[in-house]
Amino acid sequence: MYTLYGTTGSGSAAIEVALQRCGAPFKVVRASEWEPDSALPELARVNPLKQIPTLVLGDGTVVSESAAILIHLGLTFPSSGLLPQDASRRAVAMRGLVYVAANCYAAVSVSDYPQRWCVDPKKPITSSIRTAARANLHKAWDIFADTFAASPYLSGVELGALDILAATVSKWSGTRAHLAKSRPAFLATLLMIERHPDVAQVFARHWAS
Repeated sequence: MYTLYGTTGSGSAAIEVALQRCGAPFKVVRASEWEPDSALPELARVNPLKQIPTLVLGDGTVVSESAAILIHLGLTFPSSGLLPQDASRRAVAMRGLVYVAANCYAAVSVSDYPQRWCVDPKKPITSSIRTAARANLHKAWDIFADTFAASPYLSGVELGALDILAATVSKWSGTRAHLAKSRPAFLATLLMIERHPDVAQVFARHWAS
């Protein structure tokens, strides 16, 4: 049994999709820094950074960072299709996963919490940081769209981890509104991914509105 720490509308949605693709039994523990009534102390014990998603394996091993979790699941359950079987395509997919985590996910964090990056969060500089972070985020997505071609999925002929993570992280910080203007074909790919039954049922729970 896996234990997944997360909450609705967060990156834990991607891991839920992946775990279901693997056919792995898991339970979700609601935890986040913005929900005081959640299991935050429990999350802090397994991950001092209190990040979600955090996955605890059956033997108690803790895996954090979305890209690392998805790569681990893809390697553990090769028949899930999370990672391509072909070595070259797998390398591209792993590059894409780390790209999203390092460039897009990170920029979302700065955009959403600019006060974390200021000595005095009350000063107007927080607004400037948020604006710059969002601009860099959208630029990173443009580069991603130009670099990782879909055929028809980003992972190849079937839904994979890269598709799941891209569809999840692109839902934040005005990314899809930006892509509608800058890379409409890529946005169409993301929407196709989101319509996949395995993704749609999880996203419906996380983004009910």
